[in-house]
Amino acid sequence: MEASSLLNAFPGAVTICNTEGIILAMNDKSIKAFEDDGGADLIGQNVLDCHPEPARSKLADLIENEQANVYTIEKKGVKKLIYQALWYEDGVFAGIVEVSLEIPFEMPHFVRG
Repeated sequence: MEASSLLNAFPGAVTICNTEGIILAMNDKSIKAFEDDGGADLIGQNVLDCHPEPARSKLADLIENEQANVYTIEKKGVKKLIYQALWYEDGVFAGIVEVSLEIPFEMPHFVRG
């Protein structure tokens, strides 16, 4: 299975941007999640333009300082885990991968030894 098929089979929204904030790729779930904002037409646009303050400044800071960010949100009765991870190409910081995954309101937490 090729990478794009695997990305589209993943149950969460995946959006990838470069170090300038330009959206390079979105899986089908991400395109659908952002269809009111342009969907697939967002590819090639700056991700910073898609965020209001203070989220815009936070994301710009993540890119500038090569930092990851993880949090949960609730919107329209759905709880999501947002994971903004760094990605690298040949060992050089290349941008941010944002994964948005629906999660249950109550879920177990395990501490493993």
